[in-house]
Amino acid sequence: MTSTPATPEAGTLDTPDFPPPRSPECPFAPSPDLRALSGYGPLTRVRSWGDSTPWAVTGHAEQKALLSDPRLSVEFTRPGFPSPVDPSHSHAGSTDLSFVGMDDPEHARLRRMVSGAFTIKRVEAMRPRVQEMADDFIEAMLRGPGRADLVQDLALPIPSLVISEMLGVPYEDHAFFQSNSKVIVSAVASPQERATAHGNLAGYLDELVGRKITEPGDDLLSSLCAQIESGGLTRREAATMGVLLLLGGHETTANMISLGTLLLLQHPDQLALIRDTDDPAVIRTAVEELLRFLSIVHLGRRRTAVEDIEIAGRTIRAGEGVILLGELANRDPEVFPEPDRLDLTRNARHHQAFGAGSHHCVGQPLARMELQVIYPTLFRRIPTLRTVDALEAVPFKYDAVIYGLHALPVTW
Repeated sequence: MTSTPATPEAGTLDTPDFPPPRSPECPFAPSPDLRALSGYGPLTRVRSWGDSTPWAVTGHAEQKALLSDPRLSVEFTRPGFPSPVDPSHSHAGSTDLSFVGMDDPEHARLRRMVSGAFTIKRVEAMRPRVQEMADDFIEAMLRGPGRADLVQDLALPIPSLVISEMLGVPYEDHAFFQSNSKVIVSAVASPQERATAHGNLAGYLDELVGRKITEPGDDLLSSLCAQIESGGLTRREAATMGVLLLLGGHETTANMISLGTLLLLQHPDQLALIRDTDDPAVIRTAVEELLRFLSIVHLGRRRTAVEDIEIAGRTIRAGEGVILLGELANRDPEVFPEPDRLDLTRNARHHQAFGAGSHHCVGQPLARMELQVIYPTLFRRIPTLRTVDALEAVPFKYDAVIYGLHALPVTW
């Protein structure tokens, strides 16, 4: 990367390997190399991933506008789509990721079939059950030897159990879908390895869909099977939607639980704000700030322009790629004063951790509710919780597209 900020006429920044999102020097914040992109303005061209020259969007306002702009396409196979791999050589270049890789109206048609399950009203009805899970898993930790891996013993099992019960997936299969999910979100796995893992999950969900067509239950997958019966959905579509929901329903939340816990243990004054309150509004505000501060989605939200777009004094031409870097938008000082300071009293609700526009995360009400339950419950039940290892010894997921921790040994 060049070291002097470019002028609008200076052309394209040379970044043969797109700047790593995180680095050991600042594990809770975007890497210095990535942050440097903001110095070139809210929108700048970068040369990256071979001969690709996408636009990197760093400004909060510009990202919000572009994420809601129908002139940007999410379809992976369009020429110009920014990707570190050839989309035609990866499952990510197909429709196997269901509606997240489709534009409207097909995106809207499929999304409507699942969005009803994630309304705030329905999610809030699940809160007592999630509270029960949190109490049970923490109690199991306390019955142990006084030491645990927070990832394996709390952060990963709760979201996995929640989404399993919602979908109607047997939780006893959690080791299978967790191991395959880990490969899919790996930044170092080969395209073939990711495709194989995705195929494993797709085959598993297809078999489960087949069973639920004849033996439906009171779950989301069964409701999708009803759409098959009515002709509104194909069996393949139902299975791939199941993969998406199973993967998205546990990977992101699990990483937020463990990473947020570690972050709070580094900031005991902020941790106390969560531990010592019974005000739901205080907890909600704290969770939004954690979502802003950590911004765990790596590689940005990627798009291709299908028409010319004028924005921030620049013109994105049809066919050009766009990378919307949420971790930088969430550190935009024009929107979040002192963005590198963790402040759990900050009004951070307008962060973009879940995206924006028609492709915003459909499961965000569920993720928010789980975090609102688990953080305060953990710190109230185990007020002396502390990490076993020094921060520099904690294994962060620098090798994944969803940031988090591989493990978090804790004691009390």
